[in-house]
Amino acid sequence: MGYYKKEIGALGEKEAEKYLIQHHYKILEKNYRCKCGEIDIIAKDGEYIVFIEVKTRRDTRFGMPSEAVHYHKRRKIIQTAQQYLTWQNAYHANVRFDVVEVIAEIKDDKPLVKSRQLIKNAFQV
Repeated sequence: MGYYKKEIGALGEKEAEKYLIQHHYKILEKNYRCKCGEIDIIAKDGEYIVFIEVKTRRDTRFGMPSEAVHYHKRRKIIQTAQQYLTWQNAYHANVRFDVVEVIAEIKDDKPLVKSRQLIKNAFQV
């Protein structure tokens, strides 16, 4: 059974969630969707509400996973975060945007996570 983009992405999100919990983040939402877009994970880290984009790649041939969080993707995340904050009446919350990079490979037809990295404050409004 081969692992396609969707399965690798789901594996990355599970690994990111475990990693964040190990680093004392409190998960508030996963795959939050609204008309503006989607945010992979919304969590609380101390006084911050953190909007987290998870990027998973099989290797770094085409650059680091975080490099895929380009200008247009950041704009969509920011707009979606604003919708979430409005929905939660959290207009004055301390907010941060993080990225979790996951490198995973398929070995013996099974997923294997090679590395995870948290980039705090990866971009700003």
